[in-house]
Amino acid sequence: MTSATAARPDSRSKPRLDAAQVAAFRREGYLTIREPVLSPTAFAGLKAHFEDMLADLPEGKRPESMDVPHFVDTTLFTWLFDDAVLDLVEPILGPDIALFSSHFICKPGTDGKRVPWHEDSAYWGDALVPMEVVTVWLAIDPSGPDNGCMRVIPGALGGYSEYEPCDTTANVFHIEIKRGKYDAAKAVDIVLEPNQASLHESHLMHGSNANTSGRRRCGYTMRYISAATRHNVTHSNHQIYLARGRDRAGNRYGDPTKSYGELAIARGLTVKKGH
Repeated sequence: MTSATAARPDSRSKPRLDAAQVAAFRREGYLTIREPVLSPTAFAGLKAHFEDMLADLPEGKRPESMDVPHFVDTTLFTWLFDDAVLDLVEPILGPDIALFSSHFICKPGTDGKRVPWHEDSAYWGDALVPMEVVTVWLAIDPSGPDNGCMRVIPGALGGYSEYEPCDTTANVFHIEIKRGKYDAAKAVDIVLEPNQASLHESHLMHGSNANTSGRRRCGYTMRYISAATRHNVTHSNHQIYLARGRDRAGNRYGDPTKSYGELAIARGLTVKKGH
C-alpha cells in the first residue's frame, strides 16, 4: 500500500460540470452526461479490453458479477484514472479524489437479471465517513428500457430504507427496498449510448429491470470519493486508491501497479453487488 501522505501528480483539464449541473446532481441525486466521456481511442480500448475479460470469464460465473476487477486487472487504471473521468467528478468531490470501487455489470440479452430497488449507502454501511460516493455509470453498450437500463427515483435520497428478501434466481442480489417504501411511478429511465454516462449519488434509490430483449446491456461503474473521506479499515476485504491530488483523511491506499488477487477472492465471498 502507498503511504497516507502519498500524492498523485495533477494533470487536470477543465472540470466538465458547471454550477447548474452540480446543483441538479445534489438536488436530484443523479445527472446524465450526453457528451462522450472518453476519447474515441480510449473508449475503443476499454470496450476491447472488456470483451476480452468477458471471453475469459470462468464457466458458471454470471457476467453481472464482474466486481472490483481492478483488484487483479491493473490495466483498468488506464481508464479509472483518466482525466476525462476525473474531471466529471471533481466539481462534486473537489480536487482530491480517491477511487472507491469499480464493477462491470453485463446483462445478457436473454436472461439478464433484474437489479432490485436499493441505495448503495445501505450496502456499504460504515465503510466510509462521510458516506459520499459519486458513481460514474459508463455505458459500454446502448442502454434503454428494452434491455434493462438503470432507473432512478429523482430526489429519493434517504439512503437507508427498510429492506426485505428477494429471489436471487431472478435478481442480482438478495434484498430490496420494501414495497411501499418507494414510488416506482416516479422512476426515470437512464437511456445512454456507448461512451455516455450517468452520475449518481450513494443515497439515491435506483435499480433496473430484467433484460430479455435479445441485446446485451453492459456498463462500467467507476466509484469515487473525496480523499477527505475516511475509509474504515475494519472493512479488510476492500482497498481504495488515490486517483488525484492528496490524501486528506489519513487513509492508506492500494498500489495501482499491484494485483490483489487474494483480496478479490475474499471480497467475492462476502459482498453483494449490482446495478
